[in-house]
Amino acid sequence: MRILLADDHALFRDGVASLLGAWGHEIVGLASSGPDAVEQAKRLSPDLVLMDVRMPGGSGLDATARIKADRPETAIVILTVSEDEDDLFAAIKAGANGYLLKNLEGPQFRTMIDAVGRGEAAIAPATAARIIEEYLRRDRPPDRAPSDPDALTDREIEVLRLVTAGLRNKEIATELGISENTAKYHLRNILEKLHAESRTEVAARAVREGLIPPTETRS
Repeated sequence: MRILLADDHALFRDGVASLLGAWGHEIVGLASSGPDAVEQAKRLSPDLVLMDVRMPGGSGLDATARIKADRPETAIVILTVSEDEDDLFAAIKAGANGYLLKNLEGPQFRTMIDAVGRGEAAIAPATAARIIEEYLRRDRPPDRAPSDPDALTDREIEVLRLVTAGLRNKEIATELGISENTAKYHLRNILEKLHAESRTEVAARAVREGLIPPTETRS
């Protein structure tokens, strides 16, 4: 993938760039601020932007929203030290395709980046799923009716449960004894029926609207 890195810490940014280059990705740009990331994304058209949250001149969350508005096809993954649930929720609302903490191990980071290349979300269940569940549970508008679970088939509910637990398409296929293409087909139907645009959003809605009991998610 063609990747743009946006982080105001040059040493960290250069280290991540070296890792990604060793894994076969092309680093097309290095940005040190939110506005710089927006400008470079517009000029360089990267496949993926790795975005820090707090940078000088404007937050990475603002930059994410601006890039997504201009180039919705560009994947953006937040890479941050912030475990603040407000930052996570704001990132999802801004259109981020993932939310990763900087303390994750190299192999896990590579797995997440590869997932983005396949069109999947990059979000670690151990951190993000738990925070999404708690934050959206408390933030649910009292007058909002939950989605009708009858709109989903039994198989789609099984797939949704596993998506919410953080499993990838291949893992879902193995768990249910179906092909990976079939798992992808069910996920597309779920996204369409629940009017969601990503795995992250559909997992959040599943918890928020009671389609999947919180006790069934994996941390």
